[in-house]
Amino acid sequence: MADLSLRQLRIFVSVAHTGNLGRTADALYLTRGAVSQAIKTLEEQLGVALFERRAQRLVLNTQGRQLLPMAEELLAREQGVMALFQSGLSATPLRLGASATIGNYLLPGLLANHWPSDWPLPAVTLANSYQLQEQLAERALDLALVESESIHGELVRHLWREDEMVLVTPPTHPLAGQTVPWSALNDQRWVLREVHSGSREQFDHHLAPRLERFRVVLELGQLEAVVRAVEAGLGLSLVSRLACDDALRQGRIAEVFLPQPVYRRLSLVHPPGSEHLPQLQRVLALLAQERTTS
Repeated sequence: MADLSLRQLRIFVSVAHTGNLGRTADALYLTRGAVSQAIKTLEEQLGVALFERRAQRLVLNTQGRQLLPMAEELLAREQGVMALFQSGLSATPLRLGASATIGNYLLPGLLANHWPSDWPLPAVTLANSYQLQEQLAERALDLALVESESIHGELVRHLWREDEMVLVTPPTHPLAGQTVPWSALNDQRWVLREVHSGSREQFDHHLAPRLERFRVVLELGQLEAVVRAVEAGLGLSLVSRLACDDALRQGRIAEVFLPQPVYRRLSLVHPPGSEHLPQLQRVLALLAQERTTS
């Protein structure tokens, strides 16, 4: 049997996560034909089929599911070998994802004050927690800092820190500055982040089940836009204290105090096998240091 190549395994892992030859071809800068041929050659070398063909999608069969974790570990070890002998500006930047609150309010300080001076700054992607996990599953990112409690089963999670969620209103709202029962929030108008965002997840989990009646009047993709909409009087919102602290101190919006505080956990998430990367271990140590000094 001919030797397997890391290129074949890299293509196999990508197709396993995307289920699509065209998406893998685009991600790896190959032609669709080259991807198809690599998978065919790999299956011939192993003497087994690795995928089931279902309509327009490729789905791992039993043999494919057995191969996937071994292939991911080999690719991670390859990256670890490369990282071991790379330093400074010659090293490949990490592909780091960050969800909205983290990317806007925590990541700049983290990079400025704690990022190792011998590392290039990461290539940063900002998106909501769901989108980032999709990119991790497709190996388009190395790691991501997310706000969600819903983590894809195939990803590995490391808890980082807590983040307080705050109920905010226009300063002239009757509930402004009050401690209220859950029932006082019935029939209110709400301005919220989009579905699948970490902030929306907190509303859906902590508030929506306690409300008999509520109306979402506006969904926005940016935290600053949500705070500005509340300030303009369009409705209430549940947002991170990190996102609204300045507006609260300036009196542009007001806080409503809930019967019990709402906290969420911020996490670092990465694909399986990445634990062999030296960069990942240093990032975990970096986040632990940042947590203790913030």
